[in-house]
Amino acid sequence: MAVIMDKLADRKICGDAECSYVLSMATALDDFIAPDCRFINIKKGQMVYVYSKLIPADGTGVFWSGSVYSERYVDQMGRTGYFPATVVKETRKFTDNTIRKQTTDMDFYCD
Repeated sequence: MAVIMDKLADRKICGDAECSYVLSMATALDDFIAPDCRFINIKKGQMVYVYSKLIPADGTGVFWSGSVYSERYVDQMGRTGYFPATVVKETRKFTDNTIRKQTTDMDFYCD
């Protein structure tokens, strides 16, 4: 059953209007276990493609959206979700040309 979850932020930073361009590459510094369907599991050492960065409201956590890449975790490859920015280190930026846009309910949709 599909469900729209609570928003994590009202605005986000993307590389294009659809947030389909990769902003950067990052390496996981630690494991992260997804608490619900909005998030992705990340294992320490995995490469992560970052597609958007949520702009947090005061007092909230900083979350980015991306997908993992690892030959050891093929089942997770291609799945996009959120993760705390603090569990990764950006290793390569692909663009400095970014746009800020509103998040929508579909940004937090789970199926």
